[in-house]
Amino acid sequence: MRPILFIDRDGTIIQETDDEKIETIEKLDFLPEALYYLKKLKDETDFLFVMVTNQDGLGTEAFPDHEFWPVHNFIMRLLETEGIYFDSVHIDEHFENDNHPNRKPGAGMLTSYMSGGYDMENSYVIGDRATDVQLANNLGCKAIYLTSAYSDTDTDADLKPKSWKEIYEYLVASNNEAD
Repeated sequence: MRPILFIDRDGTIIQETDDEKIETIEKLDFLPEALYYLKKLKDETDFLFVMVTNQDGLGTEAFPDHEFWPVHNFIMRLLETEGIYFDSVHIDEHFENDNHPNRKPGAGMLTSYMSGGYDMENSYVIGDRATDVQLANNLGCKAIYLTSAYSDTDTDADLKPKSWKEIYEYLVASNNEAD
């Protein structure tokens, strides 16, 4: 059974924007060294990569599909040109007040991973919000809470790194221990 890295997109792989909406390429910036260390993790560990992202109101007037998909597809193509392939991508479009079970921290769109066949004990959610830590708890795996100057550090994450280098070093050591 393989472990999984459930990886958030905005604020984890790419920079979060003030308006929390990346609808143009001009607003797109990757986190420092995210590509480098994601590639190393892909090459040096046996983790499956699963992207899990909330995109509030995707498909509505507030965030039409024609704004989201070109940028998202560009991100995915760029990741792939670097050898970073996601085994699956899960995008939830609900607003927080919808209380939909698919929206993180709900695990509704990830139930297939909890029904066996995966090493959830050695899996991680990597994200930049407390809801990512809650998702890890809901999935029965560990949490890596990528911190910044704006982060709420009062979480029960297994690791609270400030960089992808720290994430990489921790996961390589953890993955080697699990072997």
